[in-house]
Amino acid sequence: MKRFQPGAFIFVLLLLVAGLSMPYCKKPSDKKITPDSADTPYVLTPDTIETPLYFPKPVIPDDNKPYKERIQLGRMLYYDSLLSGDGSRACASCHRQQYGFSDTGLYASAMPVLPHVNLAWYSNFMWDGSKTGTLEDVMLFEVQVFFATDLNKMNQNTTYKSLFKKYFNVTSIGYKEIAYVLAQYLRSVVSGGTRFEQVMYHAKGSFTTDEYWGYRIFFTETGDCFHCHVNPVMTDGLMHNTGLDSLYGKTADQGLFNITGKNDDLGKFRTANLRNVALRNRFMHDGRFTTLDEVIDFYDHGMHKVANLDPVMALPAKANGLHLSATQKRQLKAFLNTLTDSTFIKDTAFARLK
Repeated sequence: MKRFQPGAFIFVLLLLVAGLSMPYCKKPSDKKITPDSADTPYVLTPDTIETPLYFPKPVIPDDNKPYKERIQLGRMLYYDSLLSGDGSRACASCHRQQYGFSDTGLYASAMPVLPHVNLAWYSNFMWDGSKTGTLEDVMLFEVQVFFATDLNKMNQNTTYKSLFKKYFNVTSIGYKEIAYVLAQYLRSVVSGGTRFEQVMYHAKGSFTTDEYWGYRIFFTETGDCFHCHVNPVMTDGLMHNTGLDSLYGKTADQGLFNITGKNDDLGKFRTANLRNVALRNRFMHDGRFTTLDEVIDFYDHGMHKVANLDPVMALPAKANGLHLSATQKRQLKAFLNTLTDSTFIKDTAFARLK
């Protein structure tokens, strides 16, 4: 098959290729951390959340600067079912690395989980935008409410008791310390090695014909995907009504309205991150679509013209959908497949500690 270099956009390569091929992910030890004599003062090791140079600088709260030891402790907890009050599940029960820290419908009755990837750049969380602020804020909600972490059990665990004493100098583990180490770990979970990025920013390889034209559809007015799925994070983090429904009989379909009570927020949901989107099989807030083809068909001709439809989708040229040809749909899907980060989903730096 004939292959294209994205020549029309070669200036991007000229500006960014220099120095961008350097590795950006820390490779901490995979060995499980264990406490030692916790009575002696411990000096934490400062760390840097390394990110691709073309990413914006993440905002890190002054009271939770990254340290190697705390990141590793958060990593331990992420995979530990002790985090949940009833001991039945951990973060990793739903957010699985092989699926880009998303799921494939394990809990089909619940909303599809939003992927835990590049959360350092988020300020809106949850499908309905019900949680805002920092990673620390949302992790505090997770441990206090979602997981209902049993602090008595945590404090009875001699390993965690010693490690939190060592790394935080606390005699009793609290919700705040748990939330802070989880936030530190998740802030380190960075994806920046998709095929799209390898071609566009690192000059490695090239697009196939379909991928190239799918790229053009995605990043031009033909598809208008780029307005909400903003490069490089692949989400704008904002709330939009994309015309999924014309009636909102189910409370879960009302989205942001359930939080604000404003009619203009009916049916608004958070823009999903498209990194590793081809690895998923549940799309939209309720998982109503199970293939990328169904998603593309919806944006092509399935949306409803509601009063608060997103302005981009309400433009005269898009009033009745995108109306892509069968070839263009195939090309757009081919490009979406280039957003899979095959290195990220296998990176042992993010896996369960051995």
